[in-house]
Amino acid sequence: MNQPFIKQEKIRFQHVDYAGIVFYPRFLEMLNCLVEDWFEEALDRPFSKMHETNGIPTVDLKVQFKKAARLGAVLTKKLWVKHLGGASIVCGFSFEDEQENTCLEGEVTLVNVAFNEDRNDIKAAPFNEEMKMKISKYII
Repeated sequence: MNQPFIKQEKIRFQHVDYAGIVFYPRFLEMLNCLVEDWFEEALDRPFSKMHETNGIPTVDLKVQFKKAARLGAVLTKKLWVKHLGGASIVCGFSFEDEQENTCLEGEVTLVNVAFNEDRNDIKAAPFNEEMKMKISKYII
């Protein structure tokens, strides 16, 4: 059985608003970090190298904010694949607090793209078979 990609993140002062809870755009930054870590650690495709020739932009994002996360809390962030297309991936995600309460959940669609030489044209590019195999390990 496949498992999600999991990372933990401590809520720091930089993440919170005056009320001491995560300011909602910071959740999206944390999600982007989770995607970036997944590509580097699980798929062996670090953004630092990938973005020299291609990219994996977000083209659709659905988010539900379920519960506030407070300064000092540790969140468990999970990411899994719901659908793998030729050049796209639909991923589910959730962030849970220490009591396993869901703070955030949703779905993000990423598309593999290639740039032309002067980087002014971007087109969807199919994943190669090796990458499809790596990604498929996270289909749940």
